[in-house]
Amino acid sequence: MDNLKQLIREVPGFPKPGILFYDITTLLKNPTGFRGIIDGLKDHYGGAKVDVVIGIEARGFIFAPALAYALGAGFVPVRKPKKLPAECVSVTYDLEYGTDTLEMHKDALDEGKRVLIVDDLLATGGTAAAAARMVTGLGGAVVGIGFVVELTFLNGRQKLAGYDVFSLLQYDK
Repeated sequence: MDNLKQLIREVPGFPKPGILFYDITTLLKNPTGFRGIIDGLKDHYGGAKVDVVIGIEARGFIFAPALAYALGAGFVPVRKPKKLPAECVSVTYDLEYGTDTLEMHKDALDEGKRVLIVDDLLATGGTAAAAARMVTGLGGAVVGIGFVVELTFLNGRQKLAGYDVFSLLQYDK
Protein backbone atom coordinates (compact mmCIF):
# COMPACT_ATOMS: atom_id res chain seq x y z
CA MET A 1 0.00 0.00 0.00
CA ASP A 2 3.00 2.33 0.21
CA ASN A 3 2.66 2.84 -3.53
CA LEU A 4 -0.79 4.34 -2.87
CA LYS A 5 0.63 6.75 -0.28
CA GLN A 6 3.02 8.07 -2.91
CA LEU A 7 -0.03 9.15 -4.95
CA ILE A 8 -1.50 11.30 -2.13
CA ARG A 9 -0.64 14.99 -2.14
CA GLU A 10 0.22 16.51 1.24
CA VAL A 11 -0.98 20.11 1.60
CA PRO A 12 0.41 21.96 4.64
CA GLY A 13 -1.75 24.68 6.21
CA PHE A 14 -5.09 23.49 4.80
CA PRO A 15 -7.80 24.17 5.86
CA LYS A 16 -5.98 26.20 8.52
CA PRO A 17 -2.42 26.72 9.75
CA GLY A 18 -0.92 23.76 11.58
CA ILE A 19 -2.98 21.16 9.68
CA LEU A 20 -1.41 18.79 7.17
CA PHE A 21 -4.15 17.83 4.69
CA TYR A 22 -3.89 14.52 2.84
CA ASP A 23 -5.43 15.22 -0.58
CA ILE A 24 -6.68 12.00 -2.19
CA THR A 25 -7.72 13.65 -5.48
CA THR A 26 -4.25 12.91 -6.83
CA LEU A 27 -4.75 9.24 -5.92
CA LEU A 28 -8.23 9.11 -7.46
CA LYS A 29 -7.11 10.40 -10.85
CA ASN A 30 -4.61 7.57 -11.16
CA PRO A 31 -6.37 4.48 -12.60
CA THR A 32 -3.98 2.06 -10.89
CA GLY A 33 -4.33 3.91 -7.61
CA PHE A 34 -8.12 3.97 -7.70
CA ARG A 35 -8.20 0.27 -8.60
CA GLY A 36 -5.79 -0.40 -5.72
CA ILE A 37 -8.20 1.23 -3.27
CA ILE A 38 -11.21 -0.78 -4.40
CA ASP A 39 -9.23 -4.02 -4.68
CA GLY A 40 -7.66 -3.51 -1.24
CA LEU A 41 -11.03 -2.99 0.42
CA LYS A 42 -12.53 -5.90 -1.54
CA ASP A 43 -9.68 -8.19 -0.50
CA HIS A 44 -10.29 -7.39 3.16
CA TYR A 45 -14.09 -7.64 3.14
CA GLY A 46 -14.59 -10.18 0.33
CA GLY A 47 -15.33 -13.04 2.74
CA ALA A 48 -17.75 -11.04 4.89
CA LYS A 49 -20.91 -11.82 2.86
CA VAL A 50 -21.92 -8.18 2.50
CA ASP A 51 -25.50 -7.40 1.43
CA VAL A 52 -25.22 -3.61 1.37
CA VAL A 53 -22.35 -1.12 1.27
CA ILE A 54 -23.13 2.24 2.86
CA GLY A 55 -21.26 5.31 1.68
CA ILE A 56 -21.09 8.36 3.93
CA GLU A 57 -21.51 11.74 2.24
CA ALA A 58 -19.58 13.00 0.48
CA ARG A 59 -16.33 11.21 -0.24
CA GLY A 60 -17.68 7.85 0.85
CA PHE A 61 -19.82 8.11 -2.29
CA ILE A 62 -16.67 7.77 -4.38
CA PHE A 63 -15.70 4.38 -2.99
CA ALA A 64 -18.84 2.67 -1.72
CA PRO A 65 -20.65 2.15 -5.07
CA ALA A 66 -17.52 0.74 -6.74
CA LEU A 67 -16.90 -1.54 -3.77
CA ALA A 68 -20.55 -2.62 -3.70
CA TYR A 69 -20.26 -3.57 -7.37
CA ALA A 70 -17.04 -5.51 -6.71
CA LEU A 71 -18.66 -7.37 -3.79
CA GLY A 72 -21.96 -8.05 -5.59
CA ALA A 73 -23.81 -5.96 -3.00
CA GLY A 74 -26.22 -3.04 -3.04
CA PHE A 75 -25.34 0.57 -2.27
CA VAL A 76 -27.08 2.89 0.21
CA PRO A 77 -26.15 6.56 0.67
CA VAL A 78 -25.95 8.19 4.10
CA ARG A 79 -26.46 11.92 3.65
CA LYS A 80 -26.58 15.27 5.35
CA PRO A 81 -30.08 16.39 6.43
CA LYS A 82 -32.80 17.17 3.88
CA LYS A 83 -30.99 15.59 0.92
CA LEU A 84 -33.03 12.37 0.65
CA PRO A 85 -36.60 12.47 -0.72
CA ALA A 86 -38.39 9.74 1.27
CA GLU A 87 -38.94 9.19 5.00
CA CYS A 88 -35.60 9.09 6.83
CA VAL A 89 -34.05 8.05 10.08
CA SER A 90 -31.42 10.36 11.48
CA VAL A 91 -28.71 10.45 14.10
CA THR A 92 -27.05 13.50 15.59
CA TYR A 93 -23.53 13.17 16.93
CA ASP A 94 -20.91 15.32 18.60
CA LEU A 95 -18.05 17.01 16.83
CA GLU A 96 -15.10 18.84 18.35
CA TYR A 97 -16.87 22.13 17.61
CA GLY A 98 -20.58 21.26 17.83
CA THR A 99 -22.88 18.60 16.39
CA ASP A 100 -23.74 17.16 13.01
CA THR A 101 -26.53 14.96 11.68
CA LEU A 102 -26.69 12.12 9.17
CA GLU A 103 -29.78 10.64 7.50
CA MET A 104 -30.67 7.46 5.66
CA HIS A 105 -33.93 6.33 4.10
CA LYS A 106 -36.03 4.47 6.65
CA ASP A 107 -36.57 1.63 4.17
CA ALA A 108 -32.90 1.40 3.08
CA LEU A 109 -32.19 -1.78 5.04
CA ASP A 110 -34.18 -4.91 5.69
CA GLU A 111 -33.92 -6.60 9.09
CA GLY A 112 -30.75 -8.70 9.35
CA LYS A 113 -28.96 -7.25 6.31
CA ARG A 114 -25.19 -7.45 6.53
CA VAL A 115 -23.78 -3.94 6.07
CA LEU A 116 -20.32 -2.59 5.30
CA ILE A 117 -19.83 1.12 6.05
CA VAL A 118 -17.26 2.93 3.89
CA ASP A 119 -15.75 6.40 4.05
CA ASP A 120 -12.57 8.05 2.87
CA LEU A 121 -11.09 9.02 6.23
CA LEU A 122 -11.06 7.81 9.81
CA ALA A 123 -10.20 10.75 12.04
CA THR A 124 -12.05 10.93 15.37
CA GLY A 125 -14.56 8.20 14.47
CA GLY A 126 -17.74 10.13 15.26
CA THR A 127 -19.24 10.04 11.77
CA ALA A 128 -18.70 6.31 11.28
CA ALA A 129 -20.01 5.56 14.78
CA ALA A 130 -23.15 7.55 13.98
CA ALA A 131 -23.66 5.62 10.74
CA ALA A 132 -23.23 2.33 12.63
CA ARG A 133 -25.91 3.42 15.13
CA MET A 134 -28.31 4.09 12.24
CA VAL A 135 -27.62 0.68 10.72
CA THR A 136 -28.20 -1.20 13.96
CA GLY A 137 -31.23 0.95 14.72
CA LEU A 138 -32.81 -0.30 11.49
CA GLY A 139 -32.00 -3.91 12.34
CA GLY A 140 -28.92 -4.25 10.17
CA ALA A 141 -25.68 -5.94 11.21
CA VAL A 142 -22.45 -3.99 10.71
CA VAL A 143 -19.92 -6.47 9.31
CA GLY A 144 -17.19 -3.85 8.98
CA ILE A 145 -16.22 -0.22 8.68
CA GLY A 146 -13.63 0.49 6.00
CA PHE A 147 -11.58 3.57 5.21
CA VAL A 148 -9.02 4.59 2.65
CA VAL A 149 -6.98 6.72 5.10
CA GLU A 150 -6.70 6.61 8.89
CA LEU A 151 -5.16 9.34 11.01
CA THR A 152 -4.05 7.04 13.83
CA PHE A 153 -2.95 9.88 16.11
CA LEU A 154 -6.61 10.96 16.50
CA ASN A 155 -7.60 7.56 17.98
CA GLY A 156 -10.83 7.22 16.01
CA ARG A 157 -10.83 3.44 16.41
CA GLN A 158 -11.74 3.89 20.06
CA LYS A 159 -15.24 5.07 19.07
CA LEU A 160 -15.58 2.02 16.80
CA ALA A 161 -14.64 -0.67 19.32
CA GLY A 162 -16.31 -3.98 18.60
CA TYR A 163 -16.37 -3.50 14.82
CA ASP A 164 -14.02 -4.83 12.15
CA VAL A 165 -12.29 -1.53 11.35
CA PHE A 166 -9.93 -1.55 8.39
CA SER A 167 -7.94 1.21 6.74
CA LEU A 168 -5.73 0.87 3.72
CA LEU A 169 -3.34 3.68 4.63
CA GLN A 170 -2.34 4.98 8.06
CA TYR A 171 -0.71 8.25 9.01
CA ASP A 172 0.88 8.70 12.44
CA LYS A 173 1.12 12.52 12.31
